[in-house]
Amino acid sequence: MIPIKDTVRARSFPIVNWLIIIANFLVFFYELSLSHPALRHFVATYGMVPARLWHDPAAAWPTIFTSMFIHGGWFHILSNMWVLYIFGDNVEDRMGSGKYLIFYLLSGVAAALLQAYVLPNSHIPTVGASGAIAGVLGAYLVFFPNSRVITLVFFFVFVTFVEIPSVLFLGFWFFTQLYSGWLALLSPTAMGGVAWWAHVGGFVFGMLFAKPFEGGHYRRPFPDEFFPW
Repeated sequence: MIPIKDTVRARSFPIVNWLIIIANFLVFFYELSLSHPALRHFVATYGMVPARLWHDPAAAWPTIFTSMFIHGGWFHILSNMWVLYIFGDNVEDRMGSGKYLIFYLLSGVAAALLQAYVLPNSHIPTVGASGAIAGVLGAYLVFFPNSRVITLVFFFVFVTFVEIPSVLFLGFWFFTQLYSGWLALLSPTAMGGVAWWAHVGGFVFGMLFAKPFEGGHYRRPFPDEFFPW
């Protein structure tokens, strides 16, 4: 299932959400400019490595934040940024830009810490914005449980668009992450190195802390509202 859009329109321009998307693409374009050895060094240096985090947390804690802006390929960044684009604007609208930025970063922290806790001896760098984005999805589920997600569904040779309630869409997504994380514990090499537990940690954090971050937003008009003609 591929989400296309949701049925909730944000009432303010999501400036922070767009800045996060732009920042991720800028870092990714920098990655593309690197040679293969330089890229490996970059990921190893700025990715979050659980074993290194527990061994020397004072030195490694910045990688919790830098790892959120590193991606492993075009599919990785495009899928992450597309989901953030669909769901992040409404969450920012409910929280306000300042609170949303803090919430996004803290979601990424929670995601990284759970991943490191579950796999403390892993030397594989964890990278990507998906943990922080999972927090946004958790908050979206709390704020907009009655919304619908227009989804592209593949059924054998048939392709169609279906409006799926956000509770079902995000609930199914969370279940697949939890189940995949459990399988990863049984056979780490079989699950492709995806940080499933980071997704779980971010989503749970988002659901638990969405309400405390709600409110106090300033309505920033969309660009077309400046020039209605």
